[in-house]
Amino acid sequence: MPSAEAAAAARARNPIGAHVPVAGGLAAKGTAYADRIAAEAVQVFVSNPRGWATGPGDPAQDDAFRAYCAETGTPAYVHAPYLINFGSHTEATADLSVASMRHALRRGRRIGALGVVVHTGSATGGRPRREALAQVRERVRPLLEELAPDDAPWLLLEPTAGQGASLCSLAEDLGPYLDALDRHPKVGLCLDTCHLFAAGHDLTAPDGVADLFARIEDAAGPGRVRLVHANDSKAGCGSHLDRHENVGAGRIGAEPFRALLAHPATAGVPFVVETPSPADGSGHAADTDLLRSLRTPSAWSA
Repeated sequence: MPSAEAAAAARARNPIGAHVPVAGGLAAKGTAYADRIAAEAVQVFVSNPRGWATGPGDPAQDDAFRAYCAETGTPAYVHAPYLINFGSHTEATADLSVASMRHALRRGRRIGALGVVVHTGSATGGRPRREALAQVRERVRPLLEELAPDDAPWLLLEPTAGQGASLCSLAEDLGPYLDALDRHPKVGLCLDTCHLFAAGHDLTAPDGVADLFARIEDAAGPGRVRLVHANDSKAGCGSHLDRHENVGAGRIGAEPFRALLAHPATAGVPFVVETPSPADGSGHAADTDLLRSLRTPSAWSA
């Protein structure tokens, strides 16, 4: 059993939590769920994740959620809607993506979120990758200029599993994507372990985790990783299938997560699960408990 000091140090280095449901109230439902699974970090939706509708939120719920996170020392993140695609060849989709992203960033700031996660999208309609990246710049660069205040959340790019004409799935894809955004200082990365594995990064190989971070640093530079989505994978490495599984129950297995938690690139980075779970949170509780058992200070890399 780790000492209180060791447990506090481990939590400070890598808070572990989950994406929490908030239907019925950001604070009323989300914080109760977080308490039930002993979450040390949380991620939430602030609008329908599969639609374009946006809303102002409930100020009382926003204030209560923000106060809870401050009082408990729980870092919070927002996941933007899945429909967002700044590389879309359809102008209406690109326009709606900007409006949806702006809403997520503003709501994130309102509730005290440290970052807003968005999928990196794809080049649709058969258009060349360079054209899609040029549109990413055109659409996202103005949003980044709105992130000037110190309390504004980071925009966290989440590479995909490599399905379709993905703009960013492998570590090497991060360079051109970040270049399109002038490597803006408020742009970070959210790494989804299922996505990375499905895209072709074999985290189960003996040096798989070290190789991943070496390639990320070559492409993105140091200090960009701000959040990890700790998800196992139902599908195999290189499958390009985004199928989340509970930690240790999929094709990645538990041990690579120990290496991820020990790597110097993840120092100070929260790990959040987006794994299958019953409504009572028991699946998330089991996953976060397992991750905490793998969060071993003696294994931390120098």
